[in-house]
Amino acid sequence: MTSSGIRPLPPCYRFTPVGRTPTASPATIRRVPGVYLSYPFCAQKCTYCNFASGVFPREIEARYLDALRGEILAHAWEWQPETVYIGGGTPSTLTPDALRSLLDLVPGRPWIEATIEAAPGTITPEKASAWAACGINRVSLGVQSFVENEIRRTGRKHTARTVGDEIRILRDAGIANCNIDLIAGLSGQTENTWRESLDWIDRLAPPHVSVYMLEVDEDSRLGKELLLGGVRYGAADIPGDDAIAAFYEYAVERLAQSGILRYEISNFALPGAESRHNLKYWKLEPYAGFGADAHSFDGRVRRQNPETVEQYLSQTVPGTPHPSHDDERFFVGLRLMAGVRPAPEEWRRFEQPIRRFLDAGLLESENGTLRLTGRGVLLSNEVFQEFLTP
Repeated sequence: MTSSGIRPLPPCYRFTPVGRTPTASPATIRRVPGVYLSYPFCAQKCTYCNFASGVFPREIEARYLDALRGEILAHAWEWQPETVYIGGGTPSTLTPDALRSLLDLVPGRPWIEATIEAAPGTITPEKASAWAACGINRVSLGVQSFVENEIRRTGRKHTARTVGDEIRILRDAGIANCNIDLIAGLSGQTENTWRESLDWIDRLAPPHVSVYMLEVDEDSRLGKELLLGGVRYGAADIPGDDAIAAFYEYAVERLAQSGILRYEISNFALPGAESRHNLKYWKLEPYAGFGADAHSFDGRVRRQNPETVEQYLSQTVPGTPHPSHDDERFFVGLRLMAGVRPAPEEWRRFEQPIRRFLDAGLLESENGTLRLTGRGVLLSNEVFQEFLTP
């Protein structure tokens, strides 16, 4: 996965015997849902990463691709997808033939949006052309930083020039819709180096940028080092929370100056370039996930596939269903700058927390719409937990 890229949330799919062709009845087709394909294989794991991804033997990767194709082929397509998202891991390391063998099983091509996550340093002209030929029209680049010292401490090996060269390769192949991931709070990051990364955004002019504030997980290599009080991976040089918040707020301002506007807490885009696929998660639209740790949602029930590659291949751990709750739309909908429009009964149900956050300046209300304020964005977790059913 590029950074903390959105993991498809969990959900319900029916299976039919292997061999079913990926078609849907024209009478029942609804071009609304999305498809997420999980490819949790990396050349090496980033120091901050806690996703269910990593480095595996080639034999395991081949078995995984066979299992993934089998799961897609067995799916009963009751609708035709309009978006596809291939995340990881580093799916940009897939061979063109392997990628096509997966996408050929997903109905709906050409999709309105088909994204593949890519690590800088893995894109060639041949690969970009093959992506475009099999329906990919958007690439999300896990850049994280354009400053070499910061990049090396994450475990990445690219340079700023690498990113620029590969953006040009993608555009030459007809893929102009690119996202660049940045992380505020990397080890050794300063106000000047953060400004340098944002200067590169101005130069490269991507239509979409994701900015994540670093949250160190204790299960990551960096998190374990911090718990031990060590210095590996630059653990001693992680900026403080106030500095990370200041970096984020400066990014909001700088990107807006270029017309790249915040539409979700971590996502910014030129008007019309918002991620169609990721908006499905925040708007609670249906999507189906395939592969290890993939989530699905049919509008009523969420389901999570076995988390690890080993569990997915052995099927010793079944997928987990989770009923959807009405208050989820507050938890995910308030991430959007457009906010949510509570129904009358919801205003009554959440009257106390809504009033408290309005008074504290964390929420604002306008014409029946509730949204986070700028300060509320920085304290969004505190707001969200008040709308979650225990």
